[in-house]
Amino acid sequence: MAKPAAHEIAPNVWRIPAAPFDFLNIYALIDDDGQVTLVDTGTKGATRRTLAALAVMGKAAEDVTRIVLTHAHGDHAGGAAKMAEVTGASVAVHESDARWARAGQSPPRDAATAGGRFLNRLGKRGNGFPAIVVGEEFSDGHVLPIAGGLRVVHTPGHTEGHVALLHETTGVLITGDSIWNVRRMSWGIKAFCQDVALNRQTAHVLGELDYQVAAFTHGPHVSDQARERVRRYLTDAANRQSS
Repeated sequence: MAKPAAHEIAPNVWRIPAAPFDFLNIYALIDDDGQVTLVDTGTKGATRRTLAALAVMGKAAEDVTRIVLTHAHGDHAGGAAKMAEVTGASVAVHESDARWARAGQSPPRDAATAGGRFLNRLGKRGNGFPAIVVGEEFSDGHVLPIAGGLRVVHTPGHTEGHVALLHETTGVLITGDSIWNVRRMSWGIKAFCQDVALNRQTAHVLGELDYQVAAFTHGPHVSDQARERVRRYLTDAANRQSS
């Protein structure tokens, strides 16, 4: 049986699997007037999958009026240029990642890791994606006027402008890549981080927010005791690191 193209995880908040096995997710929020905001766009080849998911929601390309990026990596921002072209939507990203989105290149990786050094040596050839026309830059604490308000929570480390996004109306937290939930909760792949230590430090804010659904950009969402499970993971991870 084919897996659903989209999952409604809260009223008018949808998760769009952009890769097999829920490895990568895009999110869609629908306003009362029917306008759609996409959070992330997947890779540059994800447009067709996204449009199919919108159809499941009863929406089409012309309903998408805004794209918000959690960070400037190709697996999250790679499809933004194409999706903006198809929909006419404006793209918003944190001010610290905006220059990388415009350049179509991921920020440098953490040179303290072997994988990071390897990816850095590849330059744009290994870290590039289609350049994006950024229409809006935001910062920590900014409440975006999306579906009743989408609060920006700056969690640098994965990239300097990485953010989580809290939709307080429905209690959904889109975590970004601070932590993953592929098979189980974990830190993301070190080689992809700009600053591994900072990522692990700032991720702890995810345990301090108030939400009912943890919407991961890598792995399925969690709606059963989501905040408690995230806090438990972060506490256990901190204890392992200090022991």
